[in-house]
Amino acid sequence: MSWRRVALLVFGLLVVAPARADVYSFIDDDGTPRFSNIPDDPRYQLFLKEPRAHPLGAGLDNPRLQGRPYHAEVRAAAYRFALDPALLHAVIEAESRYNPDAVSEKGAIGLMQVMPDTGRRYGVGPRELRVPARNIATGAQYLADLLRLFEGDVELALAGYNAGEHAVARYSDGIPPYAETKAYVPRVVAFWKALRVPGAGPEAETSSRNARPRR
Repeated sequence: MSWRRVALLVFGLLVVAPARADVYSFIDDDGTPRFSNIPDDPRYQLFLKEPRAHPLGAGLDNPRLQGRPYHAEVRAAAYRFALDPALLHAVIEAESRYNPDAVSEKGAIGLMQVMPDTGRRYGVGPRELRVPARNIATGAQYLADLLRLFEGDVELALAGYNAGEHAVARYSDGIPPYAETKAYVPRVVAFWKALRVPGAGPEAETSSRNARPRR
């Protein structure tokens, strides 16, 4: 059996069976391919890297989200930016009710109501924001950046998504006292809690690690 066929066979077996560790290989002096998950010979080289679990785990395959509009696009963006897809669906529900042609009075565009200035921040123009997949990906990237900025605090990230991160900072890292934002944050959180798989993604409740005064 040729080296290539053996390699493909090993790869196929590793794909079918759950991988437990990185796999290393080398060709012995007699031409025999050797495989091991313990590289105890200096001739071993990395052959196949163990697939790492996605941080969301089962949240990516949340059965509550199946059949929702644009779920394929939402799932792809969630995977790319390590977000709970249920949170993205909650934002879309609150922002546009799944209307890809929605445009707000302030000029926010599409499913996730992305402002043109926000789109430009990520190299996405207003015309591209009208494409559902691009709109979702751009909104997801912004939300992921806000979550990093506010140390995983979902409520502050949502407040920043609605009012801008500078508004949140202006009010001492609290939810700005704008009527729209104060209504928006609990509305999205309620949608999210109804859709999410428990334990998937960050918790909405404020932990002692990231507790901040609420305004």
